[in-house]
Amino acid sequence: MSISPTQNEQLLRDDDVIVSKTDLKGRITYTNHIFRRVSQFEEDELLGKAHNLVRHPHMPRCVFKFMWQRLQSGKEIFAYVKNICKNGDYYWVFAHVTPTFDDAGNIRSYHSARRKPEAAKIRKIEAFYGKLLAEEKKYDRPKEATEKSYELLLKSLDEQAVSYDEFIFNL
Repeated sequence: MSISPTQNEQLLRDDDVIVSKTDLKGRITYTNHIFRRVSQFEEDELLGKAHNLVRHPHMPRCVFKFMWQRLQSGKEIFAYVKNICKNGDYYWVFAHVTPTFDDAGNIRSYHSARRKPEAAKIRKIEAFYGKLLAEEKKYDRPKEATEKSYELLLKSLDEQAVSYDEFIFNL
């Protein structure tokens, strides 16, 4: 499914909590009604599909590379994410994504709860993401583009002498 982005933003309500669960490959296994309302997708259009179905093209791929590395190592992650609606509109979320473990301590799935982010923080993260996207656009091959922007992400954190978590929470 190809979605053409619009310039229209869908704002979450202050009390909205978007919830989804995925399997180990990132395929959606559960969505709550708020996810469906905001994204404008029906449940049958989401279940079994890769969660990147709602990834907005203005999101740097390296953010998801970083996210997957954290999750697959058993750690939670917080991130600002711009998603796309079925009609092309967009919405920003502050996501908290966690691995779910079985009784033996193995990761069996992932759980994400997303809330309305503060507008001032979105303006800051948009500027940072713009730099990462500009780096990605320098390369024709998606894998190389992701690697180079990932290197820029890590370099930016190093130059600021902060961890990723410190960066996110101090925006």
